Amino acid sequence: MFRTALIAGALFVAGPVLAQSEPVGDRVKVNGMLMYYEVSGEGDPLIVLHGAYMNIPSMGEIIPKLAETHKVYALELQGHGRTTDIDRPITYPNLADDVAAFMDAAGIKKADVFGYSMGSAAGLQLAIRHPEKVNKLVAASVAYDAEGWQPAFKEFIPQMTVEMFLAMPFAEEFRKLAANPDGFPDLVKKLIQLEKEPMAWEADVKALKTPVLIVTGDADVATLEHSVALFRLLGGGVMGDMGKPLPASRLAVLPATSHTAVIKQPQLLHAFIEPFLKGETPKGMFE
Repeated sequence: MFRTALIAGALFVAGPVLAQSEPVGDRVKVNGMLMYYEVSGEGDPLIVLHGAYMNIPSMGEIIPKLAETHKVYALELQGHGRTTDIDRPITYPNLADDVAAFMDAAGIKKADVFGYSMGSAAGLQLAIRHPEKVNKLVAASVAYDAEGWQPAFKEFIPQMTVEMFLAMPFAEEFRKLAANPDGFPDLVKKLIQLEKEPMAWEADVKALKTPVLIVTGDADVATLEHSVALFRLLGGGVMGDMGKPLPASRLAVLPATSHTAVIKQPQLLHAFIEPFLKGETPKGMFE
């Protein structure tokens, strides 16, 4: 999952994408804000949630790839992209409740969810707080506890400043889509505070019944040990070929992949996501 600063180098570099059909954008009132979203493709509903400082375009080619077989609802979260900001902190529970309210407004009873970075933590909270709305969750670059971040990132959080982010290239890119072009400093303040919010969801995760595909880079912002611990909390990590079904949740580790490189590998991501959503598993020699 992205925890703010690490996303900087990857934003707005995904390049042009070729969709099979042009997405249709719209806005809907959600919890006091005007939320922008785009719909593309046909099939079962799949909600896509971006990372911090990101928007729909910066998610790159994975959205049109998923739209080949799903009806994709790509959202722009509070203060991001074309969605307005409100006088409220950005927290993962708040973001999750926004997604739930969006689903109600859009008439979506239940959907699969794919989240990256901040969006994956929001997706995890959506499954915790509104389990009836989530069929399956794909959580890329996620953590369930702040202790799961790499030591280098935990050391960096206290050094974050608004001025640091104002000097980054995506600060200017923000203005091109933003509902409030001058709102970037306020967004940065909220996202820095998000890094400092308590995050200890082990009991909630262990109680989840929602199948989760955990996707992580082997050089991601969460440690590999933390991703494995998350997988075990969800019932994973057991031996197959013993005559019992595999756990419903899965773990995928992308090789030679940093946090910001996770979202830039749409073909590899899709190769993990699509079989998971379809419930397909590789066949062993005893099957």
